[in-house]
Amino acid sequence: MSTTYILSIETATPVCSVSLFSEQQLIHTVRASAENMHANELTLCMQRLLDETEVSFNQLSAIAVSKGPGSYTGLRIGVSAAKGLCYALDIPLIGINSLSAMLGGYRSNNPNDDTNLLYCPMIDARRQEVYTLMQHGELGLIKETHALIVDADTFTSYTDQGWKPVLFGSGADKFIPLFENNKQIQIIPQFESLASYQMEMAYACYQAKQFEDIAYFEPYYLKDFIATQPKKILL
Repeated sequence: MSTTYILSIETATPVCSVSLFSEQQLIHTVRASAENMHANELTLCMQRLLDETEVSFNQLSAIAVSKGPGSYTGLRIGVSAAKGLCYALDIPLIGINSLSAMLGGYRSNNPNDDTNLLYCPMIDARRQEVYTLMQHGELGLIKETHALIVDADTFTSYTDQGWKPVLFGSGADKFIPLFENNKQIQIIPQFESLASYQMEMAYACYQAKQFEDIAYFEPYYLKDFIATQPKKILL
């Protein structure tokens, strides 16, 4: 019986990374040398990953990719690469919610018995807005993936119930000054979303044969892309 190898791609946030796992065992992860270098380094990271693990492209069983929400450009690059590999290798494509992967990665690396924690993975959506979901330590998922504009009172209704929000991800760091005097809210600085966090969900999808339609699969942007005009330079 051949070994199941799944290659996962994460490009929804500033950090570009790829991972290889077999069954539910992580084999290796490679990340780009600098942030926001997805276009330049994604294919190089994939080749390096396979070279260092001595696994060939033809041995891959499936490709998993972070489908969003997240960076518009990053998602386009990651999904395009994943679809291209699946077409070329004739293997299935697995789409993973970016925030769900972040949540799983954080909780597996930071186990906590406090049932009043409110986990809020966040991806930056510019200004005071983020993409997020909310999972309570005891009640489970209480808010599906959504866009949220954060202000000083955003979490008041939760903290009034004794819940303790934990914010992490590329969208959380910018709120450190906003909540620095609020002892009920914890912000985990510099949390990186990595391709390895897709492992459990991707393998479960593979086992259940929950695959994307490669021809029609598109990233989950959550919001429409809005192009901006560059500012005029006054001479």
